[in-house]
Amino acid sequence: MHGHPEKDTAPLVHESKPEEMVTVPLKDFAAQMKEIDDLKEQTQANLEGWQRERADYSNYRSRVEREQSQKKQDLTVEVLKKYLVIQDDLNRALKARPTEGEAASWAEGIELISRKLTNILDCEGLTPIDAEGKQFDPRLHEAISHEESDGHESGEVIEVVQMGYMLGDRVIRPALVRVAK
Repeated sequence: MHGHPEKDTAPLVHESKPEEMVTVPLKDFAAQMKEIDDLKEQTQANLEGWQRERADYSNYRSRVEREQSQKKQDLTVEVLKKYLVIQDDLNRALKARPTEGEAASWAEGIELISRKLTNILDCEGLTPIDAEGKQFDPRLHEAISHEESDGHESGEVIEVVQMGYMLGDRVIRPALVRVAK
């Protein structure tokens, strides 16, 4: 092997140097230690402040999400109320539905439309308030009359004049009812 110098494969040895000592006047040392303590306190205060800000931001974000969800539900409720008016009209039309002739076929078509609308309202989570024959509940019912009734006990709903509806736990529209005295 000619022309190739042999590589030195011996491990490098680090020589340890003696530790250097620095002398600082006691007054300067005390000032530096105080500055270190002050910086530690300031760092801790900054950390606590950052943690508070982070918690505040998290709370803010949660509040904004709740408010947006509430606004969305409020908009949904307003739209659903408009459809309830149409459902009421269809129900009134079907109460007096003709049973014979061409008008009976027409009434069947109206009933199909009413069922479609009911299905849409159901899919949106709207549920009717069951009031017929129940005790009057001012949270769910709105009394339009109090009248004597032999077949009902006092405070019992005699008739539902207009259906009431709920969305989850929220009353969208109370049921309009006649109540026995």
